[in-house]
Amino acid sequence: MGRGTDRRTRRVRRRTGAALAVVTAAALGVAGCDAAGGDSPAPSPSASKRAKTAPAWDTSPESVAAVGDSITRGFDACSVLSDCPEVSWATGSSAGVDSLAVRLLGKADAAEHSWNYAVTGARMADLTAQVTRAAKRKPELVAVMAGANDACRATTSAMTPVADFRAQFEEAMATLRERLPKAQVYVSSIPDLKRLWSQGRTNALGKQVWKLGICPSMLGDADSLDSAATLRRNTVRDRVEDYNEVLREVCAKDRHCRTDDGAVHAFRFGTDQLSHWDWFHPSVDGQARLAEIAYRAVTAKSP
Repeated sequence: MGRGTDRRTRRVRRRTGAALAVVTAAALGVAGCDAAGGDSPAPSPSASKRAKTAPAWDTSPESVAAVGDSITRGFDACSVLSDCPEVSWATGSSAGVDSLAVRLLGKADAAEHSWNYAVTGARMADLTAQVTRAAKRKPELVAVMAGANDACRATTSAMTPVADFRAQFEEAMATLRERLPKAQVYVSSIPDLKRLWSQGRTNALGKQVWKLGICPSMLGDADSLDSAATLRRNTVRDRVEDYNEVLREVCAKDRHCRTDDGAVHAFRFGTDQLSHWDWFHPSVDGQARLAEIAYRAVTAKSP
């Protein structure tokens, strides 16, 4: 049985269960009036507390919108210096990726009920505009992967300050909440850019493509191991870790938001998971790994 059929079955069960719950509640309400003269006792404080803290996360959202940067656009996964959204980890249609949307909705429903608003080169400052566009679709789940370009600048001094990064992400989340109060948000951590450098530098072609301007703060002078180059790369690495902490902290304040708990950052990308055009962005296989991580996070019973 396919995922689409499974989803339809789950929907029927949920609707049937909801209907039974209404009937049962009505019956109990009548019984309460008969037994106590319509003067039902107030719920206990512990029951009220349980109701307020009930899980807010639906592991089976029925529509997905993606926002972010080149990774979510499938950049360099299919051809050099080009987007390839069909292999996007979030909303792609490629069977080789089995994207988050396809895993959640089934292929047919994903084609109708998932949308990709990510933009190659986007930074956190661009996220508010993306979520504004995405909100018009009223998705039940918004998938976010943003922040790598805030660290991938011409120099380390040009990286987005952590305080600005926080303010920009908070603005994007506030905008999303204003338009979609109950939408769920999955936030991916930013990959370990230093890990990507260490793997990609083994390929001569990749290093030539890097010279075209891909993440110079990390990839510039790729073979240099002197103290200045090491300090530069470590500065980028540390900034990414700071950004990921911001993503965790801001998301934790929203009961409809969950992160991957650092899984993407911790994933040890190998050469098979890197684009064979630039040896830095995820390949089709890498996109599939990101989809798997996202699906596990979204469908987990508790964060």
